[in-house]
Amino acid sequence: MVSSKVALITGITGQDAAYLAQFLLKKKYRVYGTFRRTSTPNFWRLSHLGIEDKVDFIPADLIDNPSLVDALKTSQADEVYHLAAQSYVGSSFDQPISSGEFTGLGVTRILESIRLINPKIKFYQASSSEIYGMTNGQQNEETAFRPRSPYAAAKLYGYWMTKMYREAYGMFATNGILFNHESPLRGLEFVTRKITNAVARIKLGLQPELKLGNLHAKRDWGFAEEYVEGMWRILQLKKPDDFVLSTDESHSVQEFVEEAFGCVNLKWKKFVKSEKKFYRMLEVDELMGDSSKARKQIKWKPKVKFKELVQIMVDADLDRWSRWQKGEKFPWDAPNYPNEEKTLFRIPK
Repeated sequence: MVSSKVALITGITGQDAAYLAQFLLKKKYRVYGTFRRTSTPNFWRLSHLGIEDKVDFIPADLIDNPSLVDALKTSQADEVYHLAAQSYVGSSFDQPISSGEFTGLGVTRILESIRLINPKIKFYQASSSEIYGMTNGQQNEETAFRPRSPYAAAKLYGYWMTKMYREAYGMFATNGILFNHESPLRGLEFVTRKITNAVARIKLGLQPELKLGNLHAKRDWGFAEEYVEGMWRILQLKKPDDFVLSTDESHSVQEFVEEAFGCVNLKWKKFVKSEKKFYRMLEVDELMGDSSKARKQIKWKPKVKFKELVQIMVDADLDRWSRWQKGEKFPWDAPNYPNEEKTLFRIPK
């Protein structure tokens, strides 16, 4: 399929943005991506997918309106996928004000920029299942919201602002309420990647144990590479709307641990400790989506199941550390890998 469309992805250095850029490039889009200018650019995910040289980069910041206006003018985008945010729940308790600035008000800033520059641009807002908080049963587009973290509250603000701009100004503004979606490109601060990375290191004798928080929390886990197609499908509709994307089943952190250690034939109880200091300040016991609307209206359905997802992630981390033991370099050895993640990967001598 040949396309002359242009897409602007905010937060191009993240997991979802990398997979989305790859997907859109295959659709023959011209892809622009915004990033926060730092002394050490963070493009390792794009490099890993082999597409770093195929994306046009634009420095921009969610608290700097002129930079957002410039990004829109430079890209002349037909579609904007707003993925940039402070995306870690734990950090939002440590930095609630900046989380609100970036994750919440950042949405309004880019919506207002679009309204002023070109209100015909199609807009996708990356919402989150965390906005549901403590609710019973499966969550769909009609479920009440009860956020339990500064991150979730900021995401909910962005959700409502997107709806308001759609209804007040007639803009093509949409929300994708995505439940947890993981991959080998997930950051190490997220529990799934923390688990699979540790499993690989324990199997290879590089790490003695794994410390986690609440093993009983349940989440709806899917494969990130599949979820970005759902984002694109939402923007291909004739009328803007909001959609839940999920696998429609939940599994506990303990189940993820059991499955991950099982992938390398190890007994998880020998290596895993649950400590209160890793618990959330306000826990969300279970999140499980109901994506029937998306399955019907945009024809999106995830294919990768829970066990396959865990296997994919364990295999990837096992391969990384096996190659490291052989003296090969990884993306985090490159000059453009972020210093904070270098520290997370560092092995004590």
